[in-house]
Amino acid sequence: MMTATGRTETSDRDRVLAAASHLFYSRGIQAVGMDAVRAEAGVPLKRIYANFPSKQDLLLAVLHHQGDLWRRSLEAAIEAASTPREKLLAVYDFLREWFQEDNFRGCAFINAFGELGAVAPDVADTVLVQKHEFRQRVSELVAELGGPAELGPQLALLAEGAQTTAAIDRSPAAADVARAAAAMLIDAAGHA
Repeated sequence: MMTATGRTETSDRDRVLAAASHLFYSRGIQAVGMDAVRAEAGVPLKRIYANFPSKQDLLLAVLHHQGDLWRRSLEAAIEAASTPREKLLAVYDFLREWFQEDNFRGCAFINAFGELGAVAPDVADTVLVQKHEFRQRVSELVAELGGPAELGPQLALLAEGAQTTAAIDRSPAAADVARAAAAMLIDAAGHA
């Protein structure tokens, strides 16, 4: 929304999503109460609950928002590469850049599933959809390369494992290891 001065005003909903995203990712979902979200966002609880009737509704909105941001960033990295092989390897280059961010704490979806997947079916389903979409995208890149169908899930698994390993090790090196393994798998499939 534009103000009289021509500046864009951030909506309450956007401020709440940004605050909750930051807090859930940095502290954990169960450790963050709605009062902490209210304080971080600077939005009264009544308005928060008008947009998000429950904490789980807020979490699902955060996951959808994070998924959109992640997909756009990943696609930008893929599109910057010129050949089908480079596009596949760009996935791991993207991961390395992400792992180097000061606030990297692993995959928000894996974290949410670890915390709530067993007790919150909506969260588990949202995570499943995001992970399926990622595997599908990697499989599309493999098809563009002319690689065998089984290569897509293998390369996606390397990327997922790298995310978890980087979060635990607090090192971007997992992206390099996964990239090298991906290159070997691609080459072994005869598409160097």
